[in-house]
Amino acid sequence: MQATLALEDGRFFTGEGYGAPGECLGEVVFNTSLTGYQEIATDPSYAGQIVVLTNPQIGNYGTNQADNEAAKPYIEGLIVREFSAVSSNWRSEQVTDEYMERYKVPVLAEIDTRALVRHLRTHGVMRGVISTAETNVEKLVAKARSIRRMDGTDLARVVSTKTSFAFDDADVRNQTSDKLLRGTNPEESGKPLLHVVAYDFGIKLNILRMLTRESCRVTVVPAETRADEVLALKPDGVFLSNGPGDPEPVDYAVKAIQEMMGRTPIFGICLGHQLTGLALGGKTYKLKFGHHGGNHPVKNLTNGKVEITAHNHNFAVDPESINANEVELTHVDLNDNTLEGLRHKTLPLFSVQYHPEAAPGPHDSQYLFRDFRKMMDEWKG
Repeated sequence: MQATLALEDGRFFTGEGYGAPGECLGEVVFNTSLTGYQEIATDPSYAGQIVVLTNPQIGNYGTNQADNEAAKPYIEGLIVREFSAVSSNWRSEQVTDEYMERYKVPVLAEIDTRALVRHLRTHGVMRGVISTAETNVEKLVAKARSIRRMDGTDLARVVSTKTSFAFDDADVRNQTSDKLLRGTNPEESGKPLLHVVAYDFGIKLNILRMLTRESCRVTVVPAETRADEVLALKPDGVFLSNGPGDPEPVDYAVKAIQEMMGRTPIFGICLGHQLTGLALGGKTYKLKFGHHGGNHPVKNLTNGKVEITAHNHNFAVDPESINANEVELTHVDLNDNTLEGLRHKTLPLFSVQYHPEAAPGPHDSQYLFRDFRKMMDEWKG
């Protein structure tokens, strides 16, 4: 079937449609990862977005339940150069085309993704529509211009769990054939079991696996949970998850972080990092085309080492807005000098913008979960 992408500035691309027929709307962003298309599709941080993948062939190794980062895909739509009609991998449980159709995700293929990515890099991310039903480009462009902008939009409360739930080593979602992703049995680790309360702003499954790998049982709570409710659970530490949308409207979480600072160790990732920056009195801003991919070089300013990291964010913390007397800037992106990490100088609190839990990788930054564990052990005494 024929499918068309129309952008708000009038640029359009026509190609072949796969996955679910119909229409999808969202902010169009590009991701430079070579592998991990299923993990990208199921990352709740992509809610409200149509994702362009720069790797030319997508879908060739199929899909399976073990690679999901959430129960279902959260991307609005997918754009690729070539979409494989078959899967060639022993782990595959379902052809990618069928998987996308099953979860109502439209896929646009056989377009010049290089031209599209260059357009987005030059002009910035913009709103767009993929349609297999409408062929009138002017109507599609008008529809793209009517989409709500990501700026000022709180999507964390939309994707968050509605009720608390527990996750530990025995959870069936923690069972995977990949030893790098599998949690460690607390009895075998020799470490005492600690209790982490994790805010779900769009939490990824592998974050929960990495926490259990450090001998933690996790209580996942909704995004709007108050600080007093979290502290009543007597956590050994609090985790602030990744998530979609603009951090500034998530003022309820900023308030909760401020009330918990100094009362329990806190570790934030991605949106959790941005909310931490706001809680510390900083400001955030939107990047021109965001950071999306599994190959971003980040320098650890505390030891001078460079880590290859996975990114998925559209907003960043302004380093000039952070109080240098209280907060140490710990990581910086070597591509554009974006702030990628911070740590409070006196309180047990640190955060990073990128994804140390990245699946399928890279794994350079997994030490941060060990640092969190160490911080909780020291706080506990």
